[in-house]
Amino acid sequence: MARRNKTINLALQGGGSHGAFSWGVLDALLEDGRLEFEAISGTSAGAMNAVVLADGWARDGRDGARQALHDFWVAVSKKGRFSPVQRTPLDVFWGNWSLDYSPSYRFFDLMSRVFSPYDTNPLGINPLRDVVEEQIDFDRVKHNGAIKTFVSATNVWTGKVRVFDKAELTPDVVLASACLPTIFQAVEIDGVPYWDGGFGGNPALFPFFYETETQDCLLVQINPIETDKTPRSAIEIQDRMNEITFNSALLREFRAIEFVRRLIVDGRLDGMSYKAIRMHRVAADAIVNDLTASSKANAEWTFLEYLKEMGRAAAADFLEQNYDDIGKRSTLDLTEEIAPNVLPHTLDKPIGRRMREAMERMKPKRKGT
Repeated sequence: MARRNKTINLALQGGGSHGAFSWGVLDALLEDGRLEFEAISGTSAGAMNAVVLADGWARDGRDGARQALHDFWVAVSKKGRFSPVQRTPLDVFWGNWSLDYSPSYRFFDLMSRVFSPYDTNPLGINPLRDVVEEQIDFDRVKHNGAIKTFVSATNVWTGKVRVFDKAELTPDVVLASACLPTIFQAVEIDGVPYWDGGFGGNPALFPFFYETETQDCLLVQINPIETDKTPRSAIEIQDRMNEITFNSALLREFRAIEFVRRLIVDGRLDGMSYKAIRMHRVAADAIVNDLTASSKANAEWTFLEYLKEMGRAAAADFLEQNYDDIGKRSTLDLTEEIAPNVLPHTLDKPIGRRMREAMERMKPKRKGT
């Protein structure tokens, strides 16, 4: 007997090329067909996935969304072929996805710490602009009544997050959401400069509280919150600083959600006026913990395919383990996520069967093996 479809909101984190993991998650959810999406909130690469999905859905439903996501990431990969930042032949041989030993990556990384993008990129060129403008029909997204879409960017002047709704979406809004300030000039929208939305919301969850009826939220998380390693090299320290920075806003929203839930359970808030949000999560921890931040700049198709397959497997595991709980209870324990003390055993999160199989099947191999 077929099970009734359930409705959720989607929250998509940013993370450069690691956003291809989210593509895989979305592809699997769309293919499965049992979940409906009332709204999507995205930041950076998550914003691109969100708007591309909304565009494809408006064009041809689930099949259109899957095709649009595929076409978008193919276009990203093709654009990446012309990037001067590539893996070294030795990295290719050993199946190492990161760019830490790429001379061009090291050079541009050093330049970004000494010179601003106003010095190194005075024309404000962003190679993703062409991809965004060619792959997304923003007029179609604005007139798509099926899925509410929210994109976050950070106001440079105030430091506050700005959430753009579907009616406000433009290429500039999407590029602002992905504007890393050490690489790109701030994107001006109505005379106001914006940086990457991850500083203020990665992604922003609060639009769901006010703009939707759905109480279930599925977070696709590609930036790990926890680690059991102490960073020691300059690159490792910078990587961990970025992870902490881009997860801080998310943790604040976790605390707010859990606080409201407890007040409702204790009878101190009216459950009819306030929502007890049910949180769920598909996380990329199992694979991104073995990758450094430099791999976020790796747009090779083989790498994007690898991340996509990992995302598909993780989504399949999530559905197998948690589908029945959607609409009934949270499957993400927020009390553990916001606990002030993290014990080592809390890092031992189970990996689903399909994820294990995909990790083994897609394990990077030496070239030619």
